[in-house]
Amino acid sequence: MKPHVLVARLDNAGDVLLAGPAVRAVAAGSRRVTMLCGTAGRAAAELLPGVDDIIVFDAPWVAFDAPPANRTVTDALVDRIATLGVDRAFVLTSFHQSPLPLALVLRLAGVSQIAATSTDYPGRLLDVRHGVVEGAHEVEQALSLVATLGHHLPAGDDRRLAVRRPLPQVRPCDEPYVVVHPGASVPARGWDSGRAVALVELLAGGGRRVVVTGGPAEQALTALVAGTAGIDLGGRVDFAGLAGVLDGASVVVSGNTGPAHLAAAVGTPVVSIFAPVVPAARWRPWGVPIVLLGDQDIACGGCRARICPLEHQHCLAAVTPEAVAEAVQVLAPQTVVAA
Repeated sequence: MKPHVLVARLDNAGDVLLAGPAVRAVAAGSRRVTMLCGTAGRAAAELLPGVDDIIVFDAPWVAFDAPPANRTVTDALVDRIATLGVDRAFVLTSFHQSPLPLALVLRLAGVSQIAATSTDYPGRLLDVRHGVVEGAHEVEQALSLVATLGHHLPAGDDRRLAVRRPLPQVRPCDEPYVVVHPGASVPARGWDSGRAVALVELLAGGGRRVVVTGGPAEQALTALVAGTAGIDLGGRVDFAGLAGVLDGASVVVSGNTGPAHLAAAVGTPVVSIFAPVVPAARWRPWGVPIVLLGDQDIACGGCRARICPLEHQHCLAAVTPEAVAEAVQVLAPQTVVAA
């Protein structure tokens, strides 16, 4: 009988979306797939093809604002997984994260076969200790992990990100439009708001319709960036609704944050304003046409800083509104409409 497999990805929405191809590979050879994710990743998990049910757990060892360790909460997670009869688990992590705390929880829940990428000695916590594939994208790393236990994408699967359809039909205007997403969950991965304002004005002045997106906590930012030239959708759509907005766009302009990966998941080209606090080779938007902006070879690249310690973010110094507008034109040359 095919196994019941748990796939864990405990960080943000973008990370969960990047797990999508590996989830589909697992689903192709499993009778059931349970996704274990954090609150921040739940909405993304709900969009992943191949997921049968979802468990939400905010791990004390993952998020920057992680909750304190709580025995009652952890015991409840162990009990819930134990009742599901999970046969096998894959713990997907970023290269700098340890899968071992969750592996211990899964072992206590009776999961008999656990695989993860780990640079730490796992003792008896892992049955498969997979290595980091140098130079691989996160999608490729996850696919290589699930392949260790025989899970492969079926013939005809293009290895791209994907979401469940149909999506909500959210159309902010009747003409072709460009989406500008100025915010980021990690400040060092965002773009200067003043330049974002200038970009919207530049694109609108050239005849494009511009839609500005952001979460509920970013409404002041989106209002500023949209101004009178753009359409402000900040805080007005949920994650699935945002997928619908991005699906209708000609191109999306975004930093290295979840909506860039959501755009890739709906097949929309991305102008990626990529501050190299993490390597673009591992984290760039996957499987769609992109223009990657930012100095990827700067000496301080790979700093993994949440907030740039320098007075100015030198890696993005050359990313001017004009440079971004030129990249938009490269990816979406047919979207200009008459003023």
